[in-house]
Amino acid sequence: RAVVGAWCAALLLASASAQVTQTSEYLQRMDTDGDGRVSLAEYQAWMSYAFDRMDRNGDGVLTPDELPGGKGRAITRAEHMVKLAATFNRQDTNRDGYLDARELAAPPQK
Repeated sequence: RAVVGAWCAALLLASASAQVTQTSEYLQRMDTDGDGRVSLAEYQAWMSYAFDRMDRNGDGVLTPDELPGGKGRAITRAEHMVKLAATFNRQDTNRDGYLDARELAAPPQK
């Protein structure tokens, strides 16, 4: 479980750091429909970048050899999306179904 947690953290950091340095840039890049907020679908699309990059054979499953450190149990893209949804929901502190710049800038919620 600790390996999966570390892996998820690595994915989030790798995705989020894709040449973005300010919260406004995160919002602008994630907000594909330009409404000034990030929906769950937009969040998942942006944050799946690292999964897709690590899935070398493109089968939708990260096998241990594709995971950081080459260890851990396999994780499917569907499982990854569920984890992203849980993270999104924790960050959505006002429970409006979207992340605004303040929520994006906040430290990860537990």
